[in-house]
This record gives sequence, C-alpha cells and structure tokens, in this order.
Amino acid sequence: MKPFSPFALIASAFLLLSIFSSCQPQYNKEYQAKAQNPEFIHKGVRRITDIIRHDIFAPPISARIYAYSSIAAYEALVPGYPEYQTLAGQLNGLTPGPQPEAGKEYCYPLASVNAMLTVGKLLVFSEGDIQELKESIFEDFTKMNMPPEVYERSMAYGDAVAKHIIAWTKKDNYAQTRSMPKFTIQSESPARWVPTPPMYADGLEPHWPKIRPWVIDSARQFHCDPPLPFSDKKGSDFYNIALEIHDMVKNLSPADDSTAWYWDDNPFALEVSGHFMYGKKKISPGGHWMNIASHANRKANADIMRSTEAYVKVSCALADAFIVCWDAKYAYNLLRPETYINKYIDPEWRPLIQTPPFPEHPSGHSTISAAAAEALTNLYGENFAFSDSTEMEFGIPPRNFKSFHEASQQAGMSRMYGGIHFRNGNLAGLKAGREVGRYIAQKIKPRK
Repeated sequence: MKPFSPFALIASAFLLLSIFSSCQPQYNKEYQAKAQNPEFIHKGVRRITDIIRHDIFAPPISARIYAYSSIAAYEALVPGYPEYQTLAGQLNGLTPGPQPEAGKEYCYPLASVNAMLTVGKLLVFSEGDIQELKESIFEDFTKMNMPPEVYERSMAYGDAVAKHIIAWTKKDNYAQTRSMPKFTIQSESPARWVPTPPMYADGLEPHWPKIRPWVIDSARQFHCDPPLPFSDKKGSDFYNIALEIHDMVKNLSPADDSTAWYWDDNPFALEVSGHFMYGKKKISPGGHWMNIASHANRKANADIMRSTEAYVKVSCALADAFIVCWDAKYAYNLLRPETYINKYIDPEWRPLIQTPPFPEHPSGHSTISAAAAEALTNLYGENFAFSDSTEMEFGIPPRNFKSFHEASQQAGMSRMYGGIHFRNGNLAGLKAGREVGRYIAQKIKPRK
C-alpha cells in the first residue's frame, strides 16, 4: 500500500471545497443597483393614495398618513446615503431612531419600502390592500438574487424604523381628538357657518388645530388674513364678493367649468338624482399634490433618495398647512357662499361643486396647494414645467403647467369657479400656504 501523500490530502480537500461551493447560490452586488429604482417608493405612495380614497379619509387625516409614511421611508433609507442626515431633531418630537449594525450589509431601499408600507398599514383601514402591495414589491426584491441574510436584516431594520415612527404618531394628540365633542353652533351671528346641502353634515375635524405640527411651532405661527367684515346690505363689500361668486358660477366659461371639476378633489361627494343619493369617491386634495410630486420626481429623473426627500417635504407642507388652515377656519367660523347667496341674493342658486362641511375662510385648497407648490419649487425650481395626469382615472384629461405656482393659483381659483369660496378666502389661503411652505422648505435640511 502506497503511503498517503499530504499533497494529495490538500488537493482532495480543495476539490471537495470547490464542489461544495459550486452547489451554493452565487450572489453579487448587482441587487444593490437594482434596488435603487425609485419606482418602489412611487408605487408605495400611489397605493397609499388609492387606499385613502377607498377608505374615505378626511383631507387633514390623509395628509397625516402621507407625512408619517413618507418620513418612515426616509428614515429607513438615509443610512445608505452619507450626504443625507436624519430628520430627528428637525421634526417636532422625533427622536433618534434605531441604527443599522456597524459592519453589516443592508439593502436600504428594501428597508425603506417596508417601513413606509408598515406605517401606512397601521394608519389606514384596508390593511389587506397594503399587504398585497408589500408582497408584490418584496417579490421583486427577492428576484434580485439578494443574500437571504441581507434581505432578512433589511426587513428587520425597516420594521424597527416603522415601530419607532408609530410610537411617535401616538404622541401627536390624534387619538385624543377622536373623542372630543362635535362642533356646535353657539353663536346667533348671521355670519357664522352652518351645515350646507345636500348632506348638512357636522363641521369636519374642528379639533384638528390641536394636532402636534410636524415642522411649524404651532397652529398660529402663521397669521391668516381675516375675512371682510360681514354685511347683508346690498352694495356692501361683503355683499359684492358674494355677488361675484353668484354671477361667476352662472356665467362660467367651459374652461373655467372644467377647472372647477379638475381640482374638485372631494373625497366623498354625495350625488343627488331625483329621490336617489349615492356617494362618489375621488382623490383627496393632498393626494392630488402627492401625485404631482410623483410626476415631478419622474420628470426630474430623481433617484430614490431625492424622491423620498420630495415626498417628505411635500407631505409635511400639506400636513402643517392643514393645521394652520383649520385653526383659522374654526376661529373665523364664516358662512359659505351658498348660505349667504341663498339667503340674501338668490334662493334658487346652487354652487357648481358640492360645498364641503366646514367653515369657509380661508380656502383649504388654496392653503395646502400653495404650501405644496413652495416645497416643490424649493426642490425643482421656479420654472419647472410638468404635466399632471392625476384626474385621468375620473375621465378628465391631463393638464400642463409651467410651474408649481401656476398649478396652485389655478387650484385656488377653482374653488371660486365651483362656487364654494369667496375671493378673500382664496387669497388668504394662498398667502398663508406660501408662508408655511417656505418655512418648511428652509427648516427641513435633509443634506448635511
């Protein structure tokens, strides 16, 4: 028997190791490049929009959902981008969150999408729909030939960030406002707001100013110009602004009529046909602007980090603008054009679009549109032209805009064309919204 050579032993071991290695899955870094596709974030925002529409959340509540979901996505993504920094300490009450393990590999886009949809799932009703999207998106990630330990580690990190954000949401006073009393009409003043047809619904979210703001200091940090002094006298300034809306709606051009419907964005309009009434669901005002943010991100070819930054700035601008606007609405408590015109000018007059159930001044559309436009202008510039196809699903063709400011101005005017706001309500909202949006654009500093 020949003696066993140590060289043969080494060769055999090397052969066995080679055979074993060839049987193992081979991973490379290509999955990291594939994971950078910003469409993962765009799809997440869009699905949240669809669910908000399905579940009929009030516009201020919708903005809250967008803000927390976008911030969760950002915080889970930021460790992978050294030039960016956390928003902890920049947003009211947000403390530093969990950190990834040093020296370990992560797929941060995967963690980001998981954090966004996990937070979204906990803030909406239709959890099954978000779970379906999560499974679809995560299937795309698993097809990237990602090492299992990286996938699991990234998912766990996304879960940890989502848990941190959800804990933050529970301290914003939202739960407490759910049990606060309904808005009651205590004043006998003829200028006060009263419920309007066809729903005659109670005042919507009268306690919203008590919600903790995201970036601004308080609901009254930004002054909202007051309405004109009320008067029912023919020829007075107030009578004339009501008469303007009366005549405008009765003599709308086809272009102005279509503008009113384009920006209607009523989450739940009650349609009346004879003896029948049925609800019609549309995108929310905030959802429309989050969709515009998607259009802008895609046109600018923004990467996943910049796209997420845009969603954070726009959603925070929307959320804080709603707080400022709602504080002024219930402070001024002004009646709607429909109420005034029917009582003092023309009892048969009706607005083109349905009057929403809360006081008139200032215009919510004007306020939040101006705030979102400021946030987007800060990111993409003054003369960023874009096409908005948000309303195509409702049978309305896309519109082209030369700038975000042009879109916000049109959104504000649409409320006059629709017959639901006075001119002063539109102007006051645009002014307050611009101030909120500029402040947020300057205050939030994602880059180091």
